[in-house]
Amino acid sequence: MTATDTRPDAADPPAPASGRSPAKTSVLRSGALMAAGSVVSRATGFVRSAVVLAALGTAFLGDGYAVANTVPNIIYMLLIGGALNAVFVPELVRAAKEHRDGGAAYTDRLLTACTVALLVLTAAAVLAAPLVVDAYTPASYTDAERSTVVALARFCLPQILFYGLFTLLGQVLNARGRFGAMMWTPVLNNFVIIAVFGWFLYASGGGRGGLTAAETRLLGLGTTAGIVVQALALVPALRAARFRWRPRFDWRGSGLTRPLRNAGWLVMLVLTNQFAYWVVTSLSTTVQDQPGGAGFGYAAYSSAYQLWIVPQGIVTVSLVTALMPRMSSAAASGDLGAVRRDVSYALRSSAALVLPAATLFAALAPWVMDCVSGYGSVTTEGVTAMAGMLMAFAPGLVAYSAQYVLARGFYALSDTRTPFFLNLVVVALNAGLSYAAYLLLPARWAVTGMAAATSLAFIGGAAVTALVLSRRLGPRPAPRGATALRTHLRLLAACLPAAAAGYAAARAADGLGAFAAAGAGTAALALVVVLLARPLRLTEITDLLDSLRRKTGR
Repeated sequence: MTATDTRPDAADPPAPASGRSPAKTSVLRSGALMAAGSVVSRATGFVRSAVVLAALGTAFLGDGYAVANTVPNIIYMLLIGGALNAVFVPELVRAAKEHRDGGAAYTDRLLTACTVALLVLTAAAVLAAPLVVDAYTPASYTDAERSTVVALARFCLPQILFYGLFTLLGQVLNARGRFGAMMWTPVLNNFVIIAVFGWFLYASGGGRGGLTAAETRLLGLGTTAGIVVQALALVPALRAARFRWRPRFDWRGSGLTRPLRNAGWLVMLVLTNQFAYWVVTSLSTTVQDQPGGAGFGYAAYSSAYQLWIVPQGIVTVSLVTALMPRMSSAAASGDLGAVRRDVSYALRSSAALVLPAATLFAALAPWVMDCVSGYGSVTTEGVTAMAGMLMAFAPGLVAYSAQYVLARGFYALSDTRTPFFLNLVVVALNAGLSYAAYLLLPARWAVTGMAAATSLAFIGGAAVTALVLSRRLGPRPAPRGATALRTHLRLLAACLPAAAAGYAAARAADGLGAFAAAGAGTAALALVVVLLARPLRLTEITDLLDSLRRKTGR
């Protein structure tokens, strides 16, 4: 196996895929760079979440701010964000292979068209803020509460434009093999929000039931300023990659029909996803107002969810982002065997870290949530609620990660239609089971049941998607070697005793505080997984350990 450079030159089309196994050195180096940025981003994100929770709590203000700050991302992903993430890299790689100018003009046109759409979408969302807020908040809100959330949303909705610019410019960098900046610049966003809410907490003391107009403006504009900084921070990396965007409006006959058609299916996919999310958001905010439901609503669900997706964001997204240009190049050359190998490699390599992380969440949730969120206005009951939700989320983490990898296999093939129909399985299960949890469970446990519904939905969706993609890529060539399913089963065999050891260690150290308990439990869990890696032939873990030993000279 020879190492190949995954970074296509700006002016020359990338070399056709050779059909060989993934160039592990290049992929792992790029993945490690992105993972490091994602780790720092997530770590500062935890601090940000803790400061926000300390300032606003998990009652009305926490829920109201969570909705106002989440709505721009919902609208962005709903109407354009998912399409940009999935379509851009395959299209840019294909254009670099097929166009004489390396796809420069095509890139300029695609960026221009998307930016115009973002401007129109942002303006419309700001004007429609009251309607948008009403769709995601319970009717039981008082006029004053609704006015606060609408005001926050108006200040936050311009984030749509800057979310879009961040994604557009980041995908241009990814297509050129520059992976680091997109993972590192969110750290700046976190610092901005930490500063804003830290100042608010210092000035106001937190723990209040409402906001003044000045405080609303501070929190709304401060949150949006973080996204602005995050997007503009990509400009130096683009200049270093010798990319200069020249807006072009000569769209007719320029080849944009295919990406727009693919984007249309992705918009429909995200629309259906948001239906399930709307069900969960509406029901969980309603639970907050029911007897026994205070502190167990959407803010708690959102905090647990944000922690739950961290391993997937650090490991899976980093690895697949590094692989995506090569997968797209192989697909454009008709080499389905290379696409299959990259998908299998991503599934096995990501599971080696994601499955132990899911085990850690299931075994150590009370201590982990106390470390992350047990500050300020958050009560002991709130930490307990979030811990229960994290445990309910945990079984679905591996499936969520696998679903992400499998969908990118289809996107590399420029097929967004099939993932749309497969995703309906996830949506139907998530919405249906969440509604059943709301109807059948007491208010204290209803939102925890919704978290479990999300896990079951992703497990079902990943199973169906894996079957369909395997058939699409054709039979596995002999010799078969390692498979994703075998790797997952071996990992599970290692993680079950590791969970028991981690829980026992955490209980033993509980008297020393949450940080000591979480640390002891994590160390014990990791040690058992490492000790079992060689007997169980977990090559993804042993190769990583051997690489670390070589780097440290041990």
